[in-house]
Amino acid sequence: MALDASLKAWLALSLTRGLGGEGARRLLKEFGSPEVIFSVSVNSLKSVIKAEVAAEISKGFDDHVIAAALTWLEDSNNHIVTLADSDYPQALLNIPDPPLLLYVKGLLALLNQPALAIVGSRNATPQGLRNAEAFAQSLSEAGLCIISGMAHGIDAAAHRGALRGRSSSIAVIGTGLDKVYPAANRDLAHMLASQGALISEFPLGTPPLAANFPRRNRIISGMSVGCLVAEASLQSGSLITARLALEQGRDVFAIPGSIHSPQSKGCHALLKQGAKLVETAQDILEELSGVPAPLTQHIDEENTDLFLLDQIGFDPIDVNTLSARCSLTIGELSAMLLTLELGGRIAVLPGGLYQRIH
Repeated sequence: MALDASLKAWLALSLTRGLGGEGARRLLKEFGSPEVIFSVSVNSLKSVIKAEVAAEISKGFDDHVIAAALTWLEDSNNHIVTLADSDYPQALLNIPDPPLLLYVKGLLALLNQPALAIVGSRNATPQGLRNAEAFAQSLSEAGLCIISGMAHGIDAAAHRGALRGRSSSIAVIGTGLDKVYPAANRDLAHMLASQGALISEFPLGTPPLAANFPRRNRIISGMSVGCLVAEASLQSGSLITARLALEQGRDVFAIPGSIHSPQSKGCHALLKQGAKLVETAQDILEELSGVPAPLTQHIDEENTDLFLLDQIGFDPIDVNTLSARCSLTIGELSAMLLTLELGGRIAVLPGGLYQRIH
């Protein structure tokens, strides 16, 4: 698969040593696009960024720099979206430090669906796991894609619950997408890749470095309309996500627990600081009543499946042809197809084709 010059330039910019997000945004503001950045003189670059970084950019880039991405993109389920792409999560454009690009494995349509973050302790109690899974499933059924970090404990439970709902789940991970961390969640990662999505701002091959996980938390909160902390100790990293959500202007919710449980202390601290106490998924939906209704249908809900299956027919079909046939947008159609896929009514074939199987 060939990469166009623009995507190569975006990849090269994101991989430039010493640049960082702030420097890259200054360059983009000054020169407009990565392609232009790699074409201007080193003196022009030095007027915006440090001399040593300008020298790195002025060397240009070779195709071998993006060879790993080239191979990875041969899989039709793998994607790279940049700040300039329409598929880029629009909610991230409103946070202070949006990633230059995202590596995505799975359903691109989910990136701009209304979403809620569910996070919490890696060492969750059995009740905490049940709560996370139940809340996630109910909120997914109500139309909110559930976003978390695929860690042990609450994160994994939230993904499992959401995958059973109609709006699926997104995992934001702190490694390259060619790695699964933690390894025990490999099966979950495969489910997310086929029924939801996995995303990362880190280049392929990036190992699980401790410093990367707090950075990925800003994406979890930034893509979401709110953040639910299901269970957390005072030392839980999920409190970082909750703090970032507040800084980004998102709602923060917390489930209360026993005053004797260390795993409830973090939630109770958030409640004291103004987080909204919730006991049911409906409590969250009522707070988010101003969020536009997701997965809007142009046809009666009870007849959706039969209508779409009839339009699909029995031969493989691509989403653009089906969109024209049904008079539905790609976003609406992708959500409906996801529901049919999760229900075992259709299969996704190589090349992004859909086929009716029942």
